Parts: sequence; C-alpha cells; structure tokens
Amino acid sequence: MQTTIDHSQTEHFARLANSWWDPHGPFWPLHRLNQLRIKWITEQLGLQQCSSGPTNQPLRGLTVLDIGCGGGLLSEAMASHGATGTGIDPIARNIDIASRHVEGKPFHVTYECRSASDYLKESTRFDVVLNMEVIEHVSDWRLFMSHACQLVKPGGRHFVATINRTPLAWLIAIVGAEHILRWMPKGTHHYGKLVKPDELEHTLYRHHSSVIARTGVQMNPLTRNLRLVGSESINYMLMAQHNP
Repeated sequence: MQTTIDHSQTEHFARLANSWWDPHGPFWPLHRLNQLRIKWITEQLGLQQCSSGPTNQPLRGLTVLDIGCGGGLLSEAMASHGATGTGIDPIARNIDIASRHVEGKPFHVTYECRSASDYLKESTRFDVVLNMEVIEHVSDWRLFMSHACQLVKPGGRHFVATINRTPLAWLIAIVGAEHILRWMPKGTHHYGKLVKPDELEHTLYRHHSSVIARTGVQMNPLTRNLRLVGSESINYMLMAQHNP
C-alpha cells in the first residue's frame, strides 16, 4: 500500500524527539493546546468532563487511536480520562519516548511504530480517531485522510486539527511563529502543505464522513493563552462522523 510518510518531515521531528515532554521546549504550543483539545473533544463526544480526582474518566469504554502521536502528549491525556488508547507514529524515537513516559502511570497506552496505512491490513477499528496537527506534515494529505477514515468504526468520530492555508495563517503561523518569535523551529510548517477547511470537509465527505462540529483556535501572542473562536482563518479543528 502506498505510504504518505514525508521523510523530510519525519527527519525534522526526529531531531526534536528528546524535547517532547519539555513544556518550555519547541513543543510548548502543544502542551498549551492539550487541555483545550481534551475539553473540546470530550464536549463534542457528548460526555461530561469533571475536574476532581482520579475518577475523572469521561472517556471510559471508548477505543481511541492517536495518529502521529509523537511523544504521547495527547495519547496520555486521553488515556488518563479513561480511554483505551493506541498511539502510532512512524518515528521510532517518538514511540520510545512515549512508551517510557507512560511507564508507572495509573493508565496504559499501547504505542506502535507504524503508519495509518499499516493498520488497514488489520481488522481493528476505533470509536475515535485523532488526527491532530498531522495532515500538514504528510506527503499526500488526501490519500492519508482516505486511510485514516477507514480506521473509524461505523458511527465513530474522527477529529482533525490543522492550519488553514490563508495569507493570515502564513503571516502568523509561519513568519511570526517560526521566523520572528522563534516559537518553533524554522521549517516546521510549509505554506503549500496547509489545508483549507472546505478542502478537508470535501475529502471527508468523499470517504463517508460528515463534519458535525468545528471551531477555530486562536493564541494570544502576549500571554500565549489559547481559546476557541469562530474564525477558522489560522488554526481550526473539525469533528466528523463516519457513516460508511
């Protein structure tokens, strides 16, 4: 099966692998984003998230696949909320770091060094597939989405987060974040690989998935705080239901 792995991108992230769990390192935006993502995901799944104690497991009973899991930031968060989690990533160093970090935790995540296309050879399908900040880093995002959609159970949910392809996104997410503020390494994002929401929605529809929730995400450059907004002109998240 044709792969969608972009080796220039995997090499880029492999060089940063040791920094995944450093909240002040190059992945600090994902650390900031994690709580916002978890809250939005649980709300869209129609579950009640509470904030007290170890019984906070609103995702109990759900099987979740985190594609492009990196060092496990989101995979761990989902598992800590009760999900039966699986994280996959084509970078072996990422999987090693994620596996070591979850050791000794009161929850478990299964980590595997493989791609979404690898999983299609098996019969396993998931209640929830997370495809967060991944499609802008693959070689063929439409083919990648076709693989990812097939991993969702009928009636399951598919969450996708990425950056819009707009002049404002180029100015803020690439020029500002990478070249001026140095919030992340240069070359993390490439304008031509960014995806517009209508392009993504059309591709999801072609693969029997209907977008049923969406939101924009905005960061305050002074406080570095993130919030959900109506505008999808820079960062955005979608949730689709798979109806094959």
